Amino acid sequence: MTQPTATIDPKEAAHFGEMAADWWNPAGSSAMLHKLNPVRLAYIRAAIDRHWPGREQQFRPLEGKRALDVGCGAGLLAEPLARLGAHVTGLDAAPENIAAAQDHAQRQGLAIDYRATPVEQLSEGTFDLVTSMEVIEHVADPAAFVAALAATLAPDGLLILSTPNRTPLSRLAMITIGESIGGIPKGTHDWGKFLTPDELTALLEAAGLEVIDSSGLSFDPARGFTLSENKAINYLLTARHRA
Repeated sequence: MTQPTATIDPKEAAHFGEMAADWWNPAGSSAMLHKLNPVRLAYIRAAIDRHWPGREQQFRPLEGKRALDVGCGAGLLAEPLARLGAHVTGLDAAPENIAAAQDHAQRQGLAIDYRATPVEQLSEGTFDLVTSMEVIEHVADPAAFVAALAATLAPDGLLILSTPNRTPLSRLAMITIGESIGGIPKGTHDWGKFLTPDELTALLEAAGLEVIDSSGLSFDPARGFTLSENKAINYLLTARHRA
């Protein structure tokens, strides 16, 4: 088992490790992530196209670039990033998740470098794209985690995060409803550890980054999850090194 670091919460790692075998089941314990993933990918693709223009019509806009997905689980985001052309490294605190990710990627014919390694211990240089989706609310020290993410980011790179906001609506949607009838395993979230956009922006700025884009991630009964201006439940931020 990976030893705890400044940012890994062993209890959180164990909780998500228990979900490893079911991670790729769209109707299983990770069903909510399967529903979120297409929306997150749309946001990431738009950020890529803005930051590295000229490949907007291409299937592999990340060709020749290095991507790092921190808190990758069993690879729901890492695999699409690989299909977009990136050389992908995926990190997760739970070895069970890494094993599931490696097995699934192999069966898909994808070469992804998965490791049960804390981001603070990564020593392979910097990455053009760094992603960490629904992770920061589970770490022991958010400021140290953001600083570690910033240290892995290339000078011209993009860091994209998503996380729940700390609002009464997010408590209702993600815990009261989500962990009772919404399919989210009980005990997944601690509302007190959610960060507001202002709080996360301050952590990014303290790490030498600047936020260049943000979007809410909302639920529409007719369309499911959508990108919106409403950040009351969940949101995404894009950051880069300050000029």
